[in-house]
Amino acid sequence: MDFLDRLGLQRPVVQAGMGGGISTGDLAGAVSAAGGLGTVGLLPDSARMVAELERARDLARGRPLAANLLLPFARLEHAAACVEGGADLVVLFCGSSPRFVEYLRSAGLLVFQQVGTVDEARQAIADGVDGLVAQGLEAGGHLLGTEPIRTFLPKALEVADGRPVMAAGGVATGAAANALMEQGAAAVVAGTRFLLTEECRAHPGYKRRVLEAEKTLETRLFSVGWPDRHRVVPNAVTDRWCSRSSAGPRAVVAANRALAPLMRALPSSAATATLKWQRAAVPFYGPAAALEGMDDALLDVTPLYAGECAREIESVITAAQAVELLDPS
Repeated sequence: MDFLDRLGLQRPVVQAGMGGGISTGDLAGAVSAAGGLGTVGLLPDSARMVAELERARDLARGRPLAANLLLPFARLEHAAACVEGGADLVVLFCGSSPRFVEYLRSAGLLVFQQVGTVDEARQAIADGVDGLVAQGLEAGGHLLGTEPIRTFLPKALEVADGRPVMAAGGVATGAAANALMEQGAAAVVAGTRFLLTEECRAHPGYKRRVLEAEKTLETRLFSVGWPDRHRVVPNAVTDRWCSRSSAGPRAVVAANRALAPLMRALPSSAATATLKWQRAAVPFYGPAAALEGMDDALLDVTPLYAGECAREIESVITAAQAVELLDPS
């Protein structure tokens, strides 16, 4: 039995688990109901994560669901929420946690790890995961990838040694999905295409700026508590602070890296609570993105995560339309 049959997927299209409230139950449920695999992203409150998974389950009409756990911010209660909320598959991101893998698999869930290098892939397999998500450099949001997905995917498949590998990065069309499936991907993972859907809870102005973007930027500017790379659409603070180096001011990047262990020890809700204090004149910005209902001013001091494929997307559509558009068949 292959991966799609085991999970019960009608279409090999997976919606990326965009955390912090961007991909909630409405989006995940709509994707799964359309035959893809919807994903609820990590939320600070584990009880709310259970509620969003249950909401997605109601909308999905009995079809499979996934959850995403950002390991630097996830706690055991978040893993428990995935079980309680009825997720069928969990994708772990950034780091290594054999304990999470064992806990989730013992509860009957499939566990995949998103990786961007061969070393990360080997560590994930050693941790006991069921499969991998290979991320290419083209991806939006938090970046693990260091090379284009088309060159990294074969390497990930070799390390996986028969385990399923999903491909992420730069997927906005059925043609792009088909090319990766022909290389051996078990499914494709799309973030930006699902960001630009009606069900996504990203701020409308955030969506508009991604649609209007002429380029994306790989930076470390939005790294308080998360010092790794990320891909964003430029805004006022990247224009101000990334003119000399796309990563951002060297001293700021170094300070963020040094403070990361302390910041990660704080409650994950702290990232959202401090949004109102972020200012263009002070280059210390966290990873939380602007959601619908938030002040428009946040669009210039928060990350506008998006992949390189943003330039190929022309409109906001429904999640069901996005699944159909991405279907490689």
